[in-house]
Amino acid sequence: MELNTATVPPPALKKSSRWAAVKKHRFYYYLILPGILYFLIFDYVPMFGVIIAFKDISPFEGVRGIWTGEWVGFDHFIRFFDSYYFWNVLRNTFLISFYNLLFGFPAAIILALLINELKNGLFKRIVQTVSYLPHFISTVVVAGLIMMMLSTDNGLLNAIIVFFGGEPILFLGEPKYFRSILVVSHVWQTVGWGTILYLAAMAGIDPGLYEAARIDGANRFRQAWHITVPGISHVIVIMLILSIGGLLNAGFEKVLLLYSPAVYGVADIIDTYVYREGLTSLNYSFATAVGVFKNLLAMVLILGANYIAKRMNQTGIW
Repeated sequence: MELNTATVPPPALKKSSRWAAVKKHRFYYYLILPGILYFLIFDYVPMFGVIIAFKDISPFEGVRGIWTGEWVGFDHFIRFFDSYYFWNVLRNTFLISFYNLLFGFPAAIILALLINELKNGLFKRIVQTVSYLPHFISTVVVAGLIMMMLSTDNGLLNAIIVFFGGEPILFLGEPKYFRSILVVSHVWQTVGWGTILYLAAMAGIDPGLYEAARIDGANRFRQAWHITVPGISHVIVIMLILSIGGLLNAGFEKVLLLYSPAVYGVADIIDTYVYREGLTSLNYSFATAVGVFKNLLAMVLILGANYIAKRMNQTGIW
């Protein structure tokens, strides 16, 4: 059987038509150029420094040490795996991130469903604005608010405890409270912002589906469960995959600002350990090796989550 080559454009024609399309839409490419340069300069170029993890360099050698440092192979990785802190920081990172995902991820979906059910336009916009505001508050300010509210001297929560005859509690110094404080503050700060994509997806659902459901006698809860949730399921899956990929990001800034040696056992995560080893102890090579391990583990998580989503016939991120 002969192939009809007359219908297949030659490669040169394909390239010329592609270049013509680029020239036609060149202004759109100019718009994305700053973003491409940003990621290229600040994300891809620094990846060359990963070789520090396989060398033994001194902070006093400067940039020259990247080339002149002695190769040590996987010594820094083995040192980290054999260290006392390995299982502790790994467990704390996974637990804090898992709790953030367990409570924060469905909270954004539930809030989006509730906002979507509001009929008063003005009230709906007010609720959206109020729920978005914590996202724009600096982590430093949030940490300051937490410390003020939980202070043993003039903190609001301890004032209520004392009013009812109790004793002040050093919440930030008690291991049993610290993770809960992190998770609650994380949900409060991110739940409103997390609803944006879900509300946008809900706006694209055909209104005729809701009308048909009302004719069939479905109440608003059943409409939300059988129409709205399936209608945004593809967005939920994509956001879940991205959240799993960031499972090792347990909120470095907030932990660093709030934790103390008294709660290291439950609060010390990979990022804070890297900070102490790299910037405080000046063990740049060792800290880089720990950071590389974390990023490789995050890549495995996101690839695994995407693979599972594909196997379940859901929309993946690629």
